[in-house]
Amino acid sequence: MSLSNPAVAEAMAPTTPMQRARHAVMSDFAPVVALALVSFVAHMLVASNYGYFRDELYYLVAGQRLAPGYVDFPVMIALLAALMNFVAHDALIAIHVIPALASAALIIVSGLMARALGGSRYAQGLAALATLATVTFLATGSIFSMDILDALWWSLGAYVIILLVKRDDPRLWVAFGLVAGIGLTTKLTILFFGLAVFVGALLTPRRRDFLTPWPWIGALLAALGLLPYALWNAANGFPTWQFWHNYGGLSGGGPIGFVANQLLTINPLNLVIVIAGLVFYFRGQAGRPWRMLGWAYVILYVLLTLINAKSYFLTPIYPALYASGALLLDRKTLAGRWRWARLTYPALVALGAVLLAPLAMPILPPPTFAAHYGWLSGAGNSADGQGQSIFPQYLGDRFGWDTMTATVAQAYTSLPADQQAQTCILTENYGEASALTLLGKADHLPPVISGHNNYWYWGPGACSGKVLLAVGLTQADLAQSYASVRQVGMVTCKYCQPEENNLPVYLCTQPKVSPSDAWPSVRHLE
Repeated sequence: MSLSNPAVAEAMAPTTPMQRARHAVMSDFAPVVALALVSFVAHMLVASNYGYFRDELYYLVAGQRLAPGYVDFPVMIALLAALMNFVAHDALIAIHVIPALASAALIIVSGLMARALGGSRYAQGLAALATLATVTFLATGSIFSMDILDALWWSLGAYVIILLVKRDDPRLWVAFGLVAGIGLTTKLTILFFGLAVFVGALLTPRRRDFLTPWPWIGALLAALGLLPYALWNAANGFPTWQFWHNYGGLSGGGPIGFVANQLLTINPLNLVIVIAGLVFYFRGQAGRPWRMLGWAYVILYVLLTLINAKSYFLTPIYPALYASGALLLDRKTLAGRWRWARLTYPALVALGAVLLAPLAMPILPPPTFAAHYGWLSGAGNSADGQGQSIFPQYLGDRFGWDTMTATVAQAYTSLPADQQAQTCILTENYGEASALTLLGKADHLPPVISGHNNYWYWGPGACSGKVLLAVGLTQADLAQSYASVRQVGMVTCKYCQPEENNLPVYLCTQPKVSPSDAWPSVRHLE
């Protein structure tokens, strides 16, 4: 009797809840789903720790000022912020549901890629585990931002490419273009991935697909995803180009620093599976049909090294290597002298994830972090609020906003009522402005303005400029626009980033120029 007979298969299908549960647990994909669930639960357990991250505050403000685009990001994250404001009023734990779900989805897509390549239950689980253990994904999965979503779209695109090759169906280029279009509403770095896939296809027999209409239809769909952002830029003088031209974040430390940082970015123990993934694509017949993904990694690596990009820009391509590497490691460890590594290697990867997670996620109390991980931040155990923070930026930028808000609120409430009615607040950067805008609601702080990035495009609003509280700016700069500038407070914080510590709060009166006249001079895109 053949199990391929539909009637037989239907008769053997699970019918009771217990049978269905047993079938789900025993399925090849069960380990992947379990790891995705572990990831989601882990992120939600720490979702309310530390506080709002700098960029989270900025995106939440953008969600209250919806537009087709913003200086430093497309519209997707603002739309999600607007949703979170509607559903949960920007609650800290609620906004972290989205990155936690995206991180879990990324793990599932990694397992799907391994399965599509022909991977067994073991290979699917190992690919998912390597994705879960990636340090960058641990970090971005705990931050409400576009980064983990960007990684998800890259991996979905890679999954579509794997299916396209497996089915030899060039029509799937349309699906790839659709994913890329969604990605372009999220973050522009998916352009690098699209370029790398295009060149990779040209270097393989898949170049024949470009003689069909499907890749070009896909490219059109991707372009439609970029169109609103492009139109917004055209209408506003292309500020995004100016932002990237001035951006100081492209600092990969040169070729040596870039390769060294890859180890920490992906988790050093994932290096084995990455190498195996490249071997699968470039050596042997099994990976030959999908070699365009191997070329995509090589092209991305070279391109991002040449432009001195930060190491995490490359991270979204790694799940495509985890999938192929897990497949190869599965086959090599089935029997023979490497069989011992079949359980040992995943155990080491999992242990590495546990040990590195506090460096990426808001898990440990600050004193505990300082004692055990502070040296990895380059600051030893110094936690006195001076000099370098004990935390890396993606953790340290969650501290200090509440104390800043309290300090500014104290300065504001100490003003006479007639001055309070005319006061607005000017900050040096969008983090300060966003924190005072959102966290200052409870203290009924006046309008907050800034010349940094999209805050400049939101303008001075109704600010008369007659009375100004300034945070993060120098007294000398303020004296150019005000006859009276005196310090009325000092922002201090213990664990925040150094640039947000020891900031004077100035009260500025007797303006020399109006805010509208001074506004062009305060603009800075970086």
